[in-house]
Amino acid sequence: MRKHLLLSILIGFVSITGQGRGATIEKVRKPVVAGMFYPADPRELRRVLHGHIGNVEREHIDGKIVALISPHAGYMYSGLVAAHVYKLVEGMNLDDVVVIAPSHRFDFSGASIYDGEGYETPLGIVPIDRELSRRMSQQSRIIDYIPQAHAQEHSLEVQVPFLQTVLKGFSLLPMVMGPTWNSNVCKQLSQAIIRSIKGKRALIIASSDLTHSYNYQQVVAQDKILARYIDEFDIDGLAEDLRQGRCQACGGGPILVAMMVAQGLGANRGKVLKLTNSGDITGKKTPGNYVVGYMAAVLYQVAEKLSKGLTEEEKRLLHHIARMAIEDMARGKPVPGFTVESQALMEKKGAFVTLKKGGQLRGCIGHIKGGNPLYKIVGELAAAAAFHDPRFKPVTEAELPDLEIEISVLTPLRLIDDVGEIQVGRDGIYLKKGDYSGLLLPQVATEYGWDRMTFLEHTCIKAGLPIDAWKDGDTWIYIFSAEVF
Repeated sequence: MRKHLLLSILIGFVSITGQGRGATIEKVRKPVVAGMFYPADPRELRRVLHGHIGNVEREHIDGKIVALISPHAGYMYSGLVAAHVYKLVEGMNLDDVVVIAPSHRFDFSGASIYDGEGYETPLGIVPIDRELSRRMSQQSRIIDYIPQAHAQEHSLEVQVPFLQTVLKGFSLLPMVMGPTWNSNVCKQLSQAIIRSIKGKRALIIASSDLTHSYNYQQVVAQDKILARYIDEFDIDGLAEDLRQGRCQACGGGPILVAMMVAQGLGANRGKVLKLTNSGDITGKKTPGNYVVGYMAAVLYQVAEKLSKGLTEEEKRLLHHIARMAIEDMARGKPVPGFTVESQALMEKKGAFVTLKKGGQLRGCIGHIKGGNPLYKIVGELAAAAAFHDPRFKPVTEAELPDLEIEISVLTPLRLIDDVGEIQVGRDGIYLKKGDYSGLLLPQVATEYGWDRMTFLEHTCIKAGLPIDAWKDGDTWIYIFSAEVF
């Protein structure tokens, strides 16, 4: 009984009238780290927030902002870093902000949404979208209300004063995610969020600090690894390196969920705005000093002008690069370097190069995501398809006149929950379950006359899985389209 009473005090119950449209806010989560992580005095808090936000330049993002990644240390350490992302959304008109934060003090699996009507800071009370909370909880059994997850958690609370400063008239969905998570948990949470916020003007925020270590150099090295995955919008790569410990983030789960939600909502780009650590801020970088990494990043959907197809001249140039790479290697000559002026060919996109001879497959190699500019990727893939596809012997010089080259430039992958979204002839499928994965290009289903179900089954076979593995809850299904020429 005493424990329950103490917990109630920590969470903070208060009755307030006259909020919003005359409604009564009966249950409010009171601030627990005001005066420690940020000033408790409203005037001083406003001064600090406006100082941080006013001291950063607004980054130009050529697209629609879908999600943010923000640190959650005390404002004297990470406040200026967080200001980089909040500057981006200053004045944005939103219905809801979904903040996904990690639990530091209570171990559980899944996620907990605060079961109240408001969330208080020294700047006032933000209403919680109870209807959105209800819908989201109904979407997944791993979403619940766990009081201990919210009682003294700072990682979500420190984001709210920033939101109150840069936004007006929004509702909050405060979600704390348990530290016991895996990729399947992240997938379930992301799908629940995507389904629940459909039709709403919503912003997703992942709260996370990065590497924690007494070794400054380790923090710098590991944080660069994580930042690269954000810049490349590589969800699978980040998930694997977090699992293997090659990089760290106390909010690794929230970051992955935010990336999955953003991707499901159409985002296809990530950008790190600021990467630093407490050692850089305090100057304490010598061994024995505890250092924590901080990152500010944005996930967004590229503007339409960056998504237009290639011109006929650009397609001809890519074909020329692919053929030269194959012919020179077949003749034992060094592959020449190419200089291109086209901005479209400088973009980093996924691509496949397919070789045929007499209408029969002779080699096919591709990359789902582009780590290099498109023109370089095509040359590398052409050579790999001709000489390193394990299913075929290397192409010989005698075969060159009969070799047909097909290039497929991919759009970014989009995670789906409903296979009914797959449109045969338009979409390709990338399917992943555990360590198994398989991809089939859009044109494959058309060439073989498959329907949607057969297409899914053959993608499972390509992945080395049972033909009905696409039905499993831990199978991730992505779709993409391709420009084929």
